[in-house]
Amino acid sequence: MKVSIINSGYGNIGSVINMLKKIGIEAAVCDDSKIIKNSSHVILPGVGKFDGGLKKLKERGFYDAIQNDVKKFQIPFLGICLGMQFLFKHSDEGVSHGLDIIPGKLEKFDLKATKSDLKVPHMGWNYVKFSNSSKLGIGLEENSRFYFVHSYCYKNTKSFYCKGFTDYGENFTSVIENENFFGVQFHPEKSLNFGIQLFKNFLKC
Repeated sequence: MKVSIINSGYGNIGSVINMLKKIGIEAAVCDDSKIIKNSSHVILPGVGKFDGGLKKLKERGFYDAIQNDVKKFQIPFLGICLGMQFLFKHSDEGVSHGLDIIPGKLEKFDLKATKSDLKVPHMGWNYVKFSNSSKLGIGLEENSRFYFVHSYCYKNTKSFYCKGFTDYGENFTSVIENENFFGVQFHPEKSLNFGIQLFKNFLKC
């Protein structure tokens, strides 16, 4: 197994490496986009802004490698937080064109109607309800807790690609799956045993 973690300049790579070590996997940090096609699995962590992150991804050749090599060779791919958001076509956070693996766009939380004390960004532990058809959710409780930090989300929960859901004033999609592409809005690398199980599930894909 050759797991590559993309170094886009916008991710918590160290935390992902440490989590994978706990399950006996030695992952390699990938600085060269040409390596992607020889990987068994690819992980794209991400923290930051949509436009800036995509710019880095394109500058380093990873945007094209994902569009071409990951698709062509059907390499299991996991986008984490901003890495998941890159899989969409658009985000209201910026003007850049995403990878368009998942149709639709990301929108900012609008919590005015909730009349609650909830704040944006959505930060901290929250529950994820996985659908029965989710590959990432195998072996996880119906409402497992994961760690979130984000201000934008995918509000569509009806798409075939939506496989996990979270409530934060409004219901949003926190897990997406499309063939060999997977995305999670939360940080499994910071989510203890729940995160370990999710990584194990991904590495079986």
